[in-house]
Amino acid sequence: MTTDDGGADDLYWRRPDPATPEPDGGRAGPEFAGPGRAGPSYTGPPVGTPPPPGWRPPLVVNPAPPGSLPPQDLAAVDGEERNARTVTYGVGMIAAAIMIILTCLLCSRVLF
Repeated sequence: MTTDDGGADDLYWRRPDPATPEPDGGRAGPEFAGPGRAGPSYTGPPVGTPPPPGWRPPLVVNPAPPGSLPPQDLAAVDGEERNARTVTYGVGMIAAAIMIILTCLLCSRVLF
């Protein structure tokens, strides 16, 4: 931050010197009390009243039992996983073959 008087950066935020007179003649109010003047006194938080006895909503004690899941065909799941693995390996081998062919073509252009 810069100031008009060219002072240090934190000069604007420092407390005023208690020996200097206040610019408003001391009419700022008790919340801005300096040394030698009494500031506001804190009386604490307000006292609350307790809530009425039946302020909480009623509780549902017995929820419905959970439903059952459909049975799984583990043999069919294993077969689908095998088919998915075969497709994944096939796509990977085709991509690897294309990369090898492209690498050979680029190297042959550099060498010849």
